[in-house]
Amino acid sequence: MQVRKQARRINSTAELEALRKSILDARDPKRSIIALCVGTGCLAYGCMDILGAFKREVAVQGLQDTVEIRATGCPGFCERGTLLTVYPQGIFYQRVKMEDVPEIISETIVKGKVIKRLLYVDPNTGEQHTREADVPFYKKQQRLLLGSNSRIDPTSIEDYLAIGGYAALAKAISQMKPEQIIEEIKRSGLRGRGGGGFPAGKKWEETRNAHGHRKYAIVNCDEGDPGAYMDRSLTEGNPHAVLEGLLIGAYAIGASEGFIYVRQEYPLACENLNIAIGQAREHGLLGDNILGSGFSFTVKVHRGAGAFVSGESSAIMSAIEGKVGEPRMKYVHTAVSGIKGQPSNLNNVETWANVPLIINKGADWFRSIGTEGSKGTKIFSLVGKVNNTGLVEIPMGMTLREIIYGIGGGILKGKRFKGVQTGGPSGGILPEQCLDTPVDFDELAKLGSMMGSGGMVVMDEDTCMVDVARYFVDFLCEESCGKCIPCREGLRVLRQILTDICEGRGKPEDIALIQEIAEVMADASLCALGTTAANPVLTTLRYFGDEYEAHIKEKRCPAKFCKNLTSYYIDPDKCSACLICLRNCPASAIVGDKGIVHWIDQGKCTKCGICFEVCPERFSAVVRISGEPTPPPPPPGTKVKREG
Repeated sequence: MQVRKQARRINSTAELEALRKSILDARDPKRSIIALCVGTGCLAYGCMDILGAFKREVAVQGLQDTVEIRATGCPGFCERGTLLTVYPQGIFYQRVKMEDVPEIISETIVKGKVIKRLLYVDPNTGEQHTREADVPFYKKQQRLLLGSNSRIDPTSIEDYLAIGGYAALAKAISQMKPEQIIEEIKRSGLRGRGGGGFPAGKKWEETRNAHGHRKYAIVNCDEGDPGAYMDRSLTEGNPHAVLEGLLIGAYAIGASEGFIYVRQEYPLACENLNIAIGQAREHGLLGDNILGSGFSFTVKVHRGAGAFVSGESSAIMSAIEGKVGEPRMKYVHTAVSGIKGQPSNLNNVETWANVPLIINKGADWFRSIGTEGSKGTKIFSLVGKVNNTGLVEIPMGMTLREIIYGIGGGILKGKRFKGVQTGGPSGGILPEQCLDTPVDFDELAKLGSMMGSGGMVVMDEDTCMVDVARYFVDFLCEESCGKCIPCREGLRVLRQILTDICEGRGKPEDIALIQEIAEVMADASLCALGTTAANPVLTTLRYFGDEYEAHIKEKRCPAKFCKNLTSYYIDPDKCSACLICLRNCPASAIVGDKGIVHWIDQGKCTKCGICFEVCPERFSAVVRISGEPTPPPPPPGTKVKREG
């Protein structure tokens, strides 16, 4: 975060290239750079304190002229924060702490030595990896968009210009007509990354051809899927790339005004976007007569109110107008009648960020990546019961197995994979037999799921799929705007049915009723929230129907998760009478004493599971079982068979 003097306005593409050359000429390629992640994830690890410590240590050792401390965006491997890369060697350190700072300066920067304890160690092979590109999490990715996050300071337009920033804008407005740009985007096969996968070029063309005295270009940064943060990381880490894509799109469709709609929970994204907008304006890349082309464009950041449904296109436009952020009937596309009834083009952050790459490298290059119907790369938020969590950018067509096992490192604690949810609350849960499915828009849709904005939640054998369906229906029930009856009432009834099933009150006829409600919602709901809301329920019924049967007919939860359908007992042959479970039971349901086998009074047991969690692993005496009844308790006063 640097203090900069007032920028000189750039009035032509020639001046832009001259500025870029002067920036590169002033930089020593051999100079040491400590690039430290200050994205939202690493903020939770205290990265700002570490950043300050590096600056102080560099000053103490008198290295200000030879070492640069660069605060960067998120490189993706979030669970390993705080993340740090030393350039030009490319040394990658993870889980950096305050106490590591002096050693990194004295050993790595001054002496050129690698600190082995800070390197990533592959848990499967035990191999240490010095460079980021060699770490298995990164090795199989194709980081066209995320790759710049660990190289630039997001608050520095000079850093963005140094990696070729705004060259695509200069090319577009000086060498291409708007129709040529749209044709290039159409030919590239770029599809919207926000969920629907609609061809971006067709949407641009429709907006350009629509009649209106003013046109708008809008960035959607309202990703609301639980566990998803792809757009947040791009806007935090490389806001100028998003802004450049927006400018090119605005020029192509004939828009003079734009908005970047950012959800309220993304304060750092808003801050960095506003800094980028200010810098672009100072340099003549925003405002009137951009680069002397006659093209003028202004943009504002609009902060959303935090509602999931406000991420829907017409709801975003209503919110920008100052109205309640709820969807409206789209018998006329927003590309024709959006903000204030004027033609409005909306794409999400990731879609816009791809545009400069396509203009710079060409549609044929972009088409060479991905599958027949889905071109380019896609960023996913890989979370859940997987060893390596974080943001992954992969070419379209990579299989779920390659993502979860090749990049994600497999399932936590060696447990069995059970399912993966793609597409957020509007997507579906796919089982093990779908692991070899190529990930693209069309293949996921065939399985009853969707790509969505890019959420990917991995689940293991301990996950109850009926409860997962209930969770997402409950989420959507709270987030529905309530404007249309099929969505509002359909979700409410689905939630009650699924809750009854999870609590042991399910009836055989519930399955047919769930499917009937889902069909009505899909056909009659106002917006995509309602039409896709039943996807998690339908896919769990399709792929995990035996779990519904067990809950309803046998009154048991195979995953041993649903409280009312799960019981706990203590194996007398394993109990060591250590008193740990007895002391921690909040219901005083455990009977026993030192040297005396413990047992659980089922009449008092609230099935909270604390006894199961606190029982030492070396004993594993507390057993969790699905359903009833539990084995009878041992006779009172039974002594343990082994000492604790």
